[in-house]
Amino acid sequence: MANFRSGRVGEQMKKELSQLIQTEIKDPRIGFITVTGVDVTNDLSQAKVYLSVMGNEEQKDQSMKALEKASGFLRSEIGKRIRLRHTPELLFKIDSSIEYGSHIEKLLGEIRGRDNN
Repeated sequence: MANFRSGRVGEQMKKELSQLIQTEIKDPRIGFITVTGVDVTNDLSQAKVYLSVMGNEEQKDQSMKALEKASGFLRSEIGKRIRLRHTPELLFKIDSSIEYGSHIEKLLGEIRGRDNN
């Protein structure tokens, strides 16, 4: 039962965080960020927010620093929008699966190109 609730809270947090990052945060250091997932612990004390950040390593670092700085604002807004008694602590993690998938797709395209020649 607790896993089901934490999953629902995670999905709602993902939706709200995506909207907040795109519309509410005005920090110029934040680049193109996609929230790929949110894992919430069963006791709803912590939420790992997985982010895909486009750009080089420096841009990723700047975006992560800006999000860490805005985490208090994001947490309070999540608390208002979802109406939780205790809003989970936000822990931001880089999700490189989209980049990895793009890299694999590029390699497969190169292999197909060689086979056609």
